[in-house]
Amino acid sequence: MSAARYSVRDLLRVMERLRDPETGCPWDLEQGFSSIVPSTLEECYELVQAIEQEDYDHVSEELGDVLFQVVFYAQLGKEQNLFTFEAIVNTLVEKLLRRHPHVFARGEIEGVTDSRSSIDEVGQTWESIKQQERSARDQPGVLADVPLALPALSRAQKVQKRAAQVNFDWADAAAVVEKLQEELDELRRAISAQQMDEMRDELGDVLFTCVNIARHLGLDAEQSLRDATAKFERRFREVESMVALEGGDLAAVSEARYAQLWRRAKELPGGK
Repeated sequence: MSAARYSVRDLLRVMERLRDPETGCPWDLEQGFSSIVPSTLEECYELVQAIEQEDYDHVSEELGDVLFQVVFYAQLGKEQNLFTFEAIVNTLVEKLLRRHPHVFARGEIEGVTDSRSSIDEVGQTWESIKQQERSARDQPGVLADVPLALPALSRAQKVQKRAAQVNFDWADAAAVVEKLQEELDELRRAISAQQMDEMRDELGDVLFTCVNIARHLGLDAEQSLRDATAKFERRFREVESMVALEGGDLAAVSEARYAQLWRRAKELPGGK
């Protein structure tokens, strides 16, 4: 771990220089709030990938890239007299103090509480405070402010979690599995009838119900699917390697042979 040479103040100054109308970077000067959103998403996903691969040297680097996105937005806000980096930090600290009364007594950074709260109590307090915040923003609905830009699985899980807070929920995972079977039967009927709109609708219900199962099992649907996709990729690469060693062509492999190779790939260390 190398000694720090530059500070956050230096980073903010670098951003100012990049956006200087006369001496700044032409690309950075062309950017606005909307245009750098794709970069923000990309940097976040690259951070997630580095964490999943436990590549901590790159985790540090990717965290820096994500921080740069925040600084970029802060500079744009400052230029348009909307907000500053200092305002971002102030709002964040205020929010953390407000949402953690079980840690920060009297809402003070050094305020220490007399007792410890359980995880369940923390969760209940957190959601209660967030609901108060939504009401203050004139967003009193239970499902208010769930971001539309979230990945579909994550958003479905968040919407379901919100509804569950007012007891709009299934009793347990077993009940949701039964519902999944019902949705699968409806999907089969739509497929048999070749009704495209119905197939799309029923497939959505199947996926939504699968997310509900994950939530009841205490699993993250998005991460579960990412893990399953990664597992498929590992196994498929093993199949590719086996076909290549045989001098074969993937496109010419029969369904039966693929099944054999897939079973072998699952048994290999790399296919786990």
